[in-house]
Amino acid sequence: MRVQLTETVLRDANQSLIATRLPYSTYEPILSKMDKAGYYSVECWGGATFDSCLRYLDEDPWERLRGLRKHLPHTRLQMLLRGQNLLGYKHYPDSVVEKFVELSIKNGIDVIRIFDALNDFRNIQTALEATKKYANDRTVASGCISYTQSPVHTVEKYVEMCKELQRMGFDTICLKDMAGTMSPQEADSLIKGIKDAVGDMPLILHTHCTTGMAYMTYMKAIDAGIDVIDTATSCFSGGTSQPATETMFYALDQLGIETGLNEKVLKEVNDFFKPVRDGYVKDGTLNPKSLYTDSQALVYKVPGGMLSNMIANLTELHAMDKFEDALVEIPKVRADLGYPPLVTPMSQMVGTQAAMNCIVGKYKAVSKEIKAYFRGEYGISPAPVNQELAAQILGGEQPIDCRDIDCQPSTMFEDARAKLGDLAQSDEDVMSYLCFPNQAEEYLKKRKAKAEGTWVDPEAEKTEVLGTPGEMPVTAPVVNGNSISYTVSCEEVK
Repeated sequence: MRVQLTETVLRDANQSLIATRLPYSTYEPILSKMDKAGYYSVECWGGATFDSCLRYLDEDPWERLRGLRKHLPHTRLQMLLRGQNLLGYKHYPDSVVEKFVELSIKNGIDVIRIFDALNDFRNIQTALEATKKYANDRTVASGCISYTQSPVHTVEKYVEMCKELQRMGFDTICLKDMAGTMSPQEADSLIKGIKDAVGDMPLILHTHCTTGMAYMTYMKAIDAGIDVIDTATSCFSGGTSQPATETMFYALDQLGIETGLNEKVLKEVNDFFKPVRDGYVKDGTLNPKSLYTDSQALVYKVPGGMLSNMIANLTELHAMDKFEDALVEIPKVRADLGYPPLVTPMSQMVGTQAAMNCIVGKYKAVSKEIKAYFRGEYGISPAPVNQELAAQILGGEQPIDCRDIDCQPSTMFEDARAKLGDLAQSDEDVMSYLCFPNQAEEYLKKRKAKAEGTWVDPEAEKTEVLGTPGEMPVTAPVVNGNSISYTVSCEEVK
């Protein structure tokens, strides 16, 4: 028997624990060693890494990817792609989605794990077709299902989803349990059902330790026939992150299950990241709350990255006293929205709305993303939304079909290139701008000024204008690469 492991320390582990604040320069020295570990893949790009590079780390995400490819030549590089959302919080035209996939493969990505926050598979079709179009002999298109529990999410429903992903032409299927709420029993029945339905198609399980069930769930999943599991080097594991790579290796090795991993290299990788982790603990970036087990997440369905983001945002807004109230509010907002899985961007949208409900009053203000959701711009909700709330938020606007917009011919890429002018030196620069316009433009201007020798660091003159503690601020920075601004996006609901 063989079970392979995907290492997440370069993406989801640090996204969940330290809000994706891990610079490429910090971990570059260990990459050549990681290349010898024998991982199934290294998840290192996509998710919130792109945003964080531009917004906080003063990095070009494409340059990061090229560096990873250079130092990990023998290892599959994996990214997380939000289907029609790409890496942002809105849908993009099909032509832009295709271009993004083309550039990702060109710059070194091997495994593209594609999901839609609502499991509306219309929103992953274009990304799949592009992956197949630009594939090389290392490319893997992995269809991903956002796992959650609700009255409308059943084993039968998930089995049908997996059969559909197989019919669509994906190479592998991933079950993404972003909140760590999948129980051992659920894993057993679900994976056995899926295996019976899709045969030998490789099946991957991704979970988090948030609720304390991850190790038990992984072992039961392995008994049921899972092929690949996601883990994190041990010093960046646990809490809102994944189970430890070395621990799973040790357990599987004793059971006689082949993993292909090099134990000596695993230790060297963990030894390298220990002082990195300690530095984030010391400076407060790694909040102890992210390391705790919280069984209440079984009720709230809150994924690791969402939890760390809520902590960061509420801290910045001087509203941490609302943290427990916001957690209680999350299931209520989720029910109003038709039980969407809490995965990016839905996790940020629901979490932000829950926090706003607690800070300024129940739906006294809504984000523009929530309004777009009720309008239908994100796709079909798993269950019907609260119709009374929808009427209140839309104010007479009629719902739309997201695909009616996505499929339309678009000059978005060409328009962005024209707007950027000589700031854009490549298609990659244009794509960065399309994903995160403000952050990318600032980065590109800074890059140009540095090249011309005219750059002046404005940090000393930087000021922030915040509201009084406990209130919505007049101006507040987006304090996390995986969050949505509380203020720029807000609209009063009459």
